[in-house]
Amino acid sequence: MSKNADNSTINEEFAQNIINERNRAKINQLSSLAVLVVLLIFFSVFAEGFFQYKNLIAILNQLAIPLILAIGATFVIISGCIDLSIEGLMSLSGTIAAFFVLNSHNDNNLGFFSIVIVVGASFGIGLLTGFIQVKTKVPSFLLTFAISSILAGFTLLIYKGIPISIKDESFLAIAYTSFLGIPVLMWIAIIVLIIAIILEKYTAFGRYVYAIGSNESVPKSNGININKVKILVFGFSGLCIGIAGVLGASRIAYGDLAIGSDNLFSTITAVVLGGTALSGGKGGMINTLIGAVIVTILKNGLILLGVNPFIINGIQGMIILVAVVLSIERGRGQIIK
Repeated sequence: MSKNADNSTINEEFAQNIINERNRAKINQLSSLAVLVVLLIFFSVFAEGFFQYKNLIAILNQLAIPLILAIGATFVIISGCIDLSIEGLMSLSGTIAAFFVLNSHNDNNLGFFSIVIVVGASFGIGLLTGFIQVKTKVPSFLLTFAISSILAGFTLLIYKGIPISIKDESFLAIAYTSFLGIPVLMWIAIIVLIIAIILEKYTAFGRYVYAIGSNESVPKSNGININKVKILVFGFSGLCIGIAGVLGASRIAYGDLAIGSDNLFSTITAVVLGGTALSGGKGGMINTLIGAVIVTILKNGLILLGVNPFIINGIQGMIILVAVVLSIERGRGQIIK
């Protein structure tokens, strides 16, 4: 048998594996939906006021930022890597936004242009992170964790221990304004989700991300520039984190480290709970949407029931542990990131 015939057979087997994995992904989606339905029924019965209009709007507000972060993390995880720079980059992005709009620390007043600067800079930091990762081959979890710490340090240098109070009313309005009865925060999350789904389903980039996460050697042997794809994946994650940082600053009306605090764990939980495997190559944006909704509803419902916040974090920890174990078992793979 010729070498070309061998390559053709390998590619056909790989293509069939992709189809099989997507069929399994549909089953994972149904499982996640079943969990969501059970939660909705449980909290509607036991959590007073759960289905009241005021609480539903609160859920949408609570969902927006975690969903945007999870969308960015999803592409990274599908590609076989992980991004732990979320909290540091989100804090830096939000603080820079606060620094450039009308604020208590200086005379800056760049308005909407400050958002463009922040999101662009976050995208650039994401690209730089991806570039360093593919060139040095340092495991992404170590690299991004270190970068998160570095960015948190830069954030402190910007406001020097005194949080920057935002005075720009139009900037602050982002967090509490609604359109057609839906919070603007959620509309922004929906737009980001639609863009991500288009990238995932209808572009070569989306196909390459799945291929790299499933078996990096196959797309590489077919001439795909896997380093470029990985750099773009981290860039997209940085873009999403930058958007989340701006929205976080608008929500708390300050620029400081608190903007990004406690967002990493819930982000990863949402991604894996939706069915995206930490071993790479499996999952998708709809899965992440379901996972983010589950995490948000779980938190909201437990708070309505009066459960201690520390216990809620413990429940999250158990959920992500079980989800990771199941994803490894289903994929029979290892997580080396």
